Amino acid sequence: MTTRSTRSPRRRTVVALAVVLAVLAGFIVRLVDIQVVNADEHVADSLEIALRGSQTLHGTRGPIVDETGQTLAGSILEYDCQLDPLLITQIDAEVLDEKSKARLWADVSDDVAEILEQTPEAVREIVGTALADDPGSRYAQLANGVSTEQFRALADLETPYIVCLQHPARAYPDGAVAGNIVGFVGTDGDALEGLEKSYDDCLTATDGKLAYQKGKDGVVIPGTRLEQPAVDGGTLQLTINRDLQWYLQQLIGEQVQDMRAESGGILVVEAATGKIRAAAEYPTVDPNDVDASKDDDRGSRIFRDTFEPGSTFKPLTAATVIDAGGQNPNSTVVASGLEYFPNDVRVRDSFQHPAYTYTLTGVLIDSSNAGISKFSEKVAPQTRYDYFKRFGIGDGTESGALEEWHGLVYPANEWGAQTTYNTSFGQAVTTTMPELARAYGAIANDGLRMPLSLIESCTAADGTVTTPEAPEPTRVISESTSAQVRSMLENVFLQAPYAKAVEIPGYRLAGKTGTGEKSDGQGGYKAGVYYTTMVGFAPADDPEYVVVVTLDEPKKVTSSAANAKAFQKAMTQVLKTYRVMPSTSTPKLLPKFG
Repeated sequence: MTTRSTRSPRRRTVVALAVVLAVLAGFIVRLVDIQVVNADEHVADSLEIALRGSQTLHGTRGPIVDETGQTLAGSILEYDCQLDPLLITQIDAEVLDEKSKARLWADVSDDVAEILEQTPEAVREIVGTALADDPGSRYAQLANGVSTEQFRALADLETPYIVCLQHPARAYPDGAVAGNIVGFVGTDGDALEGLEKSYDDCLTATDGKLAYQKGKDGVVIPGTRLEQPAVDGGTLQLTINRDLQWYLQQLIGEQVQDMRAESGGILVVEAATGKIRAAAEYPTVDPNDVDASKDDDRGSRIFRDTFEPGSTFKPLTAATVIDAGGQNPNSTVVASGLEYFPNDVRVRDSFQHPAYTYTLTGVLIDSSNAGISKFSEKVAPQTRYDYFKRFGIGDGTESGALEEWHGLVYPANEWGAQTTYNTSFGQAVTTTMPELARAYGAIANDGLRMPLSLIESCTAADGTVTTPEAPEPTRVISESTSAQVRSMLENVFLQAPYAKAVEIPGYRLAGKTGTGEKSDGQGGYKAGVYYTTMVGFAPADDPEYVVVVTLDEPKKVTSSAANAKAFQKAMTQVLKTYRVMPSTSTPKLLPKFG
């Protein structure tokens, strides 16, 4: 039997044990809260105290790739290397006291200089200057932008006083290929030109951070590391084809030099989609060596240069008078080498000839200014202006990829008497290569104008794919008008004096040349100086690709015949690259004269 005297001590023991257990449970709960539940928060708070350290975690700038995924711009690792001058002196002292078998700095510096392609004296001067300024110096910059190969060679020296920190750097594996389009970044990593600049938001990486707490001896305290990961930039995929771009850059470079021109360009557009497959020009820039290029060569003339298109505009006038003026390829006008129009307007052809009864086709074949001027009277000036705008002249191409200049077409009510006729054959109006390619693309694409595009997509590091918004296609001319203009342009390439120079066996081609005069900046034109253009598409019976070739001020041959060789080779390569099947039908010859 339990007495009252024995129950009292036992009760006190149970109560005391309960209190102890409660206190212990409280400690355990708090410990779990500190080390598990809110561990990150407490570590972050602890890093605010003294002796904390941090390190930037560099994200990688995204690559720029072509339509097949081949890299045009990418990132590589480079290293910034530094020295510890005080440690060098300490190790040298130990070696001299025979306390260490390490190599003397005088010997190591010879190897360092050889690796970094510097002189031994220059390397040793880095340490000497640092110690002269501060005998206790623990830092001196050795070299920035050290390659991976050099870094590995320095690491093989096994010296504790050389430390290299890695960071990403930009590289362009194919050099100047598409350099005019891709652009470049500066030595500080800032995007300066081309797609590197205009799509910087897609390509830019977000740096992360590694923070930690150190003890007095500089050793990182376990459990104090807090990492915010870096986020790599996105992948920018273009519509251009790298191999085609390379070939056309070589081609236009040869043609510019052969014709002693100031510059030249070749633009390739897929007719059905408006996708730019190549945009080659010369001179251009190698993004790996920007300083080797002149300032004017570091951007894209294809997108920034405007010019008077000359006779390449005649097919636009022809399309207008067919679509809105009741004309057809066999409609006729009588025109001589020099024609007079109301209000003392005179229009002269490039060659003298008597009065011919020209068909509309014949006007394009002979490139008669007088003839197209007479046909232009079949519609009102405002109608011609409206059609120029429907073709997209003066409006840019809405590609949204690069800094782009626009052509210029003054409103019809501002046309003077002479301008009213001159615009019909490409004078008193300016355009750009992309605008011209898009206009001919509308003729090739059954009268439907497609917006041009240079960008396929941006794929973020998490896999999210963003594609550019594009305007809706625009109906410019009817399918019937398109077919008639295509037939006329095919006859131009069949019957013009340069027909043999542009033919490609097995394929039907269509196109037109233009020799534009250049402004002297004072309301007139430079004497004997021209901007020559050849634009066409193939196959003529089922157009797939539009090619534009331009030369600025060719001197060996000053007419648009200077462009024929480059056009023929460019179109041949395009057809090979995309494996376009040869034509299986024969063209219909149209008469030049009525």
